[in-house]
Amino acid sequence: MDSHFITYATDILGDTQYGLSGSEIARYSTEFAVKYNVAIPYGTYPFPKSLPNKRTALRSNVEKFAGEQQFQFIFWLCELPQLKEQESIKTLKLRLLTNYGKQYGMINIPNSSIVEETYHWLNGYPKASEKYNEGLTKFEANLFERSSIDDIRLSFELVVKQILKNDKSLENQISEVGSKLKEKDVSPELRNMYVKLMDYFTKYQNTYVKHDDRVNKNEIEYIIELTSLMMKFLIKTLG
Repeated sequence: MDSHFITYATDILGDTQYGLSGSEIARYSTEFAVKYNVAIPYGTYPFPKSLPNKRTALRSNVEKFAGEQQFQFIFWLCELPQLKEQESIKTLKLRLLTNYGKQYGMINIPNSSIVEETYHWLNGYPKASEKYNEGLTKFEANLFERSSIDDIRLSFELVVKQILKNDKSLENQISEVGSKLKEKDVSPELRNMYVKLMDYFTKYQNTYVKHDDRVNKNEIEYIIELTSLMMKFLIKTLG
């Protein structure tokens, strides 16, 4: 894992006011050291007076583990009951999963055939790809669920903006998308279906996500997959 990320993570986990105590850092570090048979510098408390602070102790301990072990240790600490509901910890967990979740098998995207194909088609759309990945990570981590489909919506909007070379909001792109599909000889039935889906999609977002924070969890995966298919079709047809 990147050293800067480890510093960021241990600063939050060892925060003086909201983070782990020195004795907890020693105890949990020792528990993982025994699990992985790793020698750590600060496994007992109190720490030496020469040590600047408990965050330094935690960082020094984490640095002794291998990459996946570091990931597992930080993730496990984020799940501790005394920490997991804090907003700073939720943000840390999200960034941990965003940066390393797929690498270490912690992110299993829904309906992988659809989503993996969409990742491929988003290669030429870096901003949209970034938001798409953020939305999927939030969904898989059960974090910021309203925000997860808002990220997916923004990804779709960024794709449309790049294809049509303008800066309009998604709801103001519908008629132009229909015109472009017509230029590409897309059948009237499919063209009308796509335009109607865009219309309903933007109305759903504005009603249940964008303003009122009323998200039915059973609908989130469907919205992700539907948006993925819509983006994929648009990129293949107009991109």
